[in-house]
Amino acid sequence: MPFIDITEVKPLEVLPGCRMRTPYGENMMLSYLEMEDGAVVPMHDHPHEQAGMLLEGQIELTIGDEVRLVKAGAMFIIPPNTPHQAIAISGPAVVLDVFSPVREDYAELYNKYIPTNED
Repeated sequence: MPFIDITEVKPLEVLPGCRMRTPYGENMMLSYLEMEDGAVVPMHDHPHEQAGMLLEGQIELTIGDEVRLVKAGAMFIIPPNTPHQAIAISGPAVVLDVFSPVREDYAELYNKYIPTNED
């Protein structure tokens, strides 16, 4: 699957107000995350390295002990096992995350609910 039309991948609502689409390859995963105003990805950590870019909106992003209000165009890198959280501020936000290695939990969800908008 070298080319992906994100509009053809059905989003999964994994948290209230948070919809994601997570195509992946052998060693990395993309996560296209749409967050409604006020939606929260609560504090969590995982063994995967995560990098991302805020494409639209503003989020309050906590990585470890540091909290920042980030705007569209901001990029970030979250080391493995580092607690982090995101809150959508002042309108919807869209984040493109990259995980390495592939998050097995997201891959399982993606494979289970891989339907497209044609369904």
